[in-house]
Amino acid sequence: MAVKVKVCGMKYPDNITAVASLGIDYMGFIFYDQSKRYVGQSSYAYIKELDGLSKVGVFVNASLSAILDKITEFQLNVIQLHGDESVEFCLELKEKSGVIILKAFGVDQNFDWIQLDPYAKVVDYFLFDTKSSSYGGTGVQFDWSLLDQYKLTIPYFLSGGLDPENIKTALERNDPRLYALDLNSKFEVEPGLKDIALLSHSINTIKK
Repeated sequence: MAVKVKVCGMKYPDNITAVASLGIDYMGFIFYDQSKRYVGQSSYAYIKELDGLSKVGVFVNASLSAILDKITEFQLNVIQLHGDESVEFCLELKEKSGVIILKAFGVDQNFDWIQLDPYAKVVDYFLFDTKSSSYGGTGVQFDWSLLDQYKLTIPYFLSGGLDPENIKTALERNDPRLYALDLNSKFEVEPGLKDIALLSHSINTIKK
């Protein structure tokens, strides 16, 4: 099965429309107001009207009620929890919303893979990103050999510094659990504004 494509950090209406036309599987919208890619209200109508792909709401330590409100307002299909959310929080969100839960973890040399075990019972996917104090968006690739320590069967999204050059390396790992590549900062003209030509070329590489 071909690896899926997620493009995250979308915020500009025309750019949202253009990227949606590229045949991607997931589009991510960041509802964390400390992010340079915070979606903002100007794009709200465009998010509501999107179809043909899964809409991912990205949250960082948000309240349950805030997330549930956004799910209803924008008909979000997937919730990406990119903060320090507990297993209990993930379970409650799953029970009350029924949406797909994607739990993100920042990975570095000291990452404790055992901490994933209890989450495996309540989330649908993991997302492995480069560890940072700013909850993602670093544009830096982590050492993918660390993924050899991942022993669970839960499929995952790979994030953190993916670019047109290293995408092939990611695919060549031939890990059947690699479900999707999460493309963001290396495909931007500026934060939140994606380079359509660059994205199109790389999406073709992933999908072929």
